[in-house]
Amino acid sequence: MINFFKKPKEKILKLKELDRDTLIYRVLPRFLLELMRKYFRVQVEGLENIPKRGAVIVAPNHSGFSGFDALLLAHVINSDVKRIPRILTHHLWFINKTTSIPAHKLGFTEATFANGISALKKNNLIILFPEGENGNFKPSSQMYQLQEFKRGFVRMAVATQSPIIPTLILGAEESNINLSQLKFTKFLRGIVLPLPLNIIPLPVKWKIKFLPPIYLPYQPGSIDDRELMGEVASDIQEQMQEVLAEESMKRSSIFS
Repeated sequence: MINFFKKPKEKILKLKELDRDTLIYRVLPRFLLELMRKYFRVQVEGLENIPKRGAVIVAPNHSGFSGFDALLLAHVINSDVKRIPRILTHHLWFINKTTSIPAHKLGFTEATFANGISALKKNNLIILFPEGENGNFKPSSQMYQLQEFKRGFVRMAVATQSPIIPTLILGAEESNINLSQLKFTKFLRGIVLPLPLNIIPLPVKWKIKFLPPIYLPYQPGSIDDRELMGEVASDIQEQMQEVLAEESMKRSSIFS
């Protein structure tokens, strides 16, 4: 049995002395992530669909403005599959040292095409949300309605010949209620932020489901075909939306 309250050997306050893998997969799981997993009573299906080695793109729906979906998903993959994911996330985490240092320690990497390709060429497993912030910060009135998928994850998969693991996360939508989506056009053009109802997440039961891997039959040179890449992204979105709707209908209660 793991003692989550045992004092770790690492000194948590000295963040700069800890590498990000030690912090996110040894210190935080002991005190936070495993407790969160129990709090949300996370049910996991389809772990057998994640390759044990090699480059992999895990592509989940994005929900619940808190970002807990990314952290818990990474924790599940690390603890249950024994792989260390690289989470590609919003550039706002990296605008200054105040946010970028803890972001790097948490295993976050700025979500750029170059960073994704670099990680995959090193045979890493990456987590990339195709909806971007539009999925994470959408109003709760649009719960479980996937927003338009960006093409980047498809281009990365084709360029590196990596499989895509479509992944569904249910429960995060209800854990954090978002009243509206704030879009800035004057001073912070293109920035989208949430208008949350609750800060402390509700104890909704979560389910994470990994779907069978998708191996795309295209050569790396195809990544410049914008129409093709867009069609593939849309097809994957439609497939995920269908299964997401089925899974959400199965639940008799969001709390059990």
